[in-house]
Amino acid sequence: MNLAPITLFVYNRLWHTQQTIEALQKNELASESELFIYADGVKNEKLDDQVLEVRSYIKEVGGFSKVTIIERDKNWGLAANIIDGVTNVVNQYGKIIVMEDDLVTSPYFLKFMNDALKFYKNEPKVWHVSGYTPPLKGIKQHFFIKPTTCWGWATWDDRWIHFKKDTKNILNKFDEKRISDFNMNKTYDYYSHIVLNHDNKINTWAIFWYATSYFNNGLSLHPKKSFVQNIGHDGSGTHCGDGCSFDVQLSMTYENTFPCDISIKKEVTDILESYYKRLKLSFLKRSINKIVRIIKGKKNDLSTLFE
Repeated sequence: MNLAPITLFVYNRLWHTQQTIEALQKNELASESELFIYADGVKNEKLDDQVLEVRSYIKEVGGFSKVTIIERDKNWGLAANIIDGVTNVVNQYGKIIVMEDDLVTSPYFLKFMNDALKFYKNEPKVWHVSGYTPPLKGIKQHFFIKPTTCWGWATWDDRWIHFKKDTKNILNKFDEKRISDFNMNKTYDYYSHIVLNHDNKINTWAIFWYATSYFNNGLSLHPKKSFVQNIGHDGSGTHCGDGCSFDVQLSMTYENTFPCDISIKKEVTDILESYYKRLKLSFLKRSINKIVRIIKGKKNDLSTLFE
């Protein structure tokens, strides 16, 4: 079986990296899969020991057909590391499965990803395969949406070749109608991530992959129940915070039933938009509670409101 290589990006989180790799090793296709590990370089001396601990651990990793480690000699940062690593591997193999160091997978994750890559390889409308699905209620089968997700995903070289992180060019393509559509009918503000990158307030990559797919009329396949759980919402990662609203129960069963109708179903978008609206309310509630705690004197530093 011609399996997609797994490309894992790690830095300084030993426990998270261990959980990610141990879960991958339990996948039934792990021993037949090639694993590339990109280890970013140290950003400052305070993190040196943590980075070295991760590098020492990954050198002992087994359970895959082959393990290749790429140790960066300087700190690339998450975005640049991923863009370069994905480009190199997908150009060599024609397809790729991408992981970060805070993702725990179901034993059927690799099977789902490889089967989907094979099934939709020649379907030009499918640009992205996601292993993660939010905790949505009422989803009865695998589905397509426009947004991509970066928590365990896959693609092909003839799609990824179009990827560009060009904020000015992308922003020029948007008008009010497209912004609303890009933001899932104004329920989730994806667009602001492009603006923040353009203003050099953040440095990310995933939103540009979504934009690339979006402007090429691409769709993203998601499983009806998630094969990935993110364990990084503990403040340890580059872009992490309180993520309980994204927590899922991993799918421990597998159905090889991929939809042949490659289209977006209204009932699915309705469910997803309702979920995003609940996220907004949850965020608002947490913000109000924080303000109340400050007013009551439990916190006397107003800057903590924006932690």
